[in-house]
Amino acid sequence: MDLFGVLVLAFVTAVVGGITRDMLIGAIPPDSIASWHNLALAVVAGLLVFRFHRLLDRLQHPVLFFDAAGLGVFAVAGTQKALEYGINLPMAAILGMVSGIGGGMVRDVLTAQVPTVLRSDIYAVAALAGALVVVAGSQAGLPPAVVAPAGIVLCVFLRLMALYRGWKLPGARFEKAGQ
Repeated sequence: MDLFGVLVLAFVTAVVGGITRDMLIGAIPPDSIASWHNLALAVVAGLLVFRFHRLLDRLQHPVLFFDAAGLGVFAVAGTQKALEYGINLPMAAILGMVSGIGGGMVRDVLTAQVPTVLRSDIYAVAALAGALVVVAGSQAGLPPAVVAPAGIVLCVFLRLMALYRGWKLPGARFEKAGQ
């Protein structure tokens, strides 16, 4: 992939989940494109990945940790924003999950891969679990400053345990015709 392709993927990965959530809740223009800051962060990240991709390949464990942390932060923040816009509790959790996984799904599709969240990896489920903590805390009247870290920690824990312990969801088994 050339430099432009890497930068496009960096931007898509960074903003599509939030844009999707904001469009669905009526937050127009979406925060992700309302200012240049998200574009600048995505470009810097894309440039760093382009320049240091070999180093990042060797640092797989820290990269996976930061991916899990980002998943948790975006899922929780997305859920909180959906709740602030008056979205009902179950859908706020779903939108939080979409905030966390949306960019990665589109990135995977653009690179002709089956999105991680559609495989048996515990990725979207971890995001949903973190989002559900926020919803439950909101319903219980707990302060967001307590609920948000709990949701992030649960999401990160589930994702990392899935990676390191090999936890997976059951996969569909399809038989070929004629067998």
